[in-house]
Amino acid sequence: MLDVTRYAVAADAIVEAGRFLYERGWSPATSSNYSARIDDQNIAITVSGRHKGELGAGDVMVVGLNGQSVQSSCRSSAETRLHTVLYELFPEVGAVLHTHSVKATVLSRLVPEGQPLTLEGYELQKAFSGVQTHDSVLSVPVFENTQDIDALARETKAWFEGHRDQPGYLIRGHGLYTWGETMADCLRHVEAFEFLFECELETMRVRP
Repeated sequence: MLDVTRYAVAADAIVEAGRFLYERGWSPATSSNYSARIDDQNIAITVSGRHKGELGAGDVMVVGLNGQSVQSSCRSSAETRLHTVLYELFPEVGAVLHTHSVKATVLSRLVPEGQPLTLEGYELQKAFSGVQTHDSVLSVPVFENTQDIDALARETKAWFEGHRDQPGYLIRGHGLYTWGETMADCLRHVEAFEFLFECELETMRVRP
């Protein structure tokens, strides 16, 4: 049986995250989607088409890890399976955030096809769980954008089965996916990625 209290806690965390991310300009209008784990079978996730800066409790629904809605007639994000595969792969993950910032979108278009975005030498790399030093390399995969979400979910799942220590990925011309054990961890990852993306773009500008 679904734990209503745990759902309410997860929904509140999603609503607050939406306000923060919208205010920072990382989730404009109805773009983006957010989720949080309720238990080992269910997650709370944003309802499709809702303005992320104006979320309320009715804008968050429950889906199972198979992506199917639970006790709701609402429609979840078209990208729900990109969330659920991460919860399936990583039992420790408690939240997943997908954002549509300008910097993530632009930078994803500049990375050559088939190559990852490589971040190295930045002190802020230590904002990611498990990274202890700036003297490390963070390789962020860039997946090609597609409307076939099931195929993209399979592709991302296969990649992360072999790269389990990565904190996020980009979809070309689309945005960022990142996750964490808690919503606070996940929001920290978004902030860190955005700082690093800005550094990379500024470096390209001053040193083409």
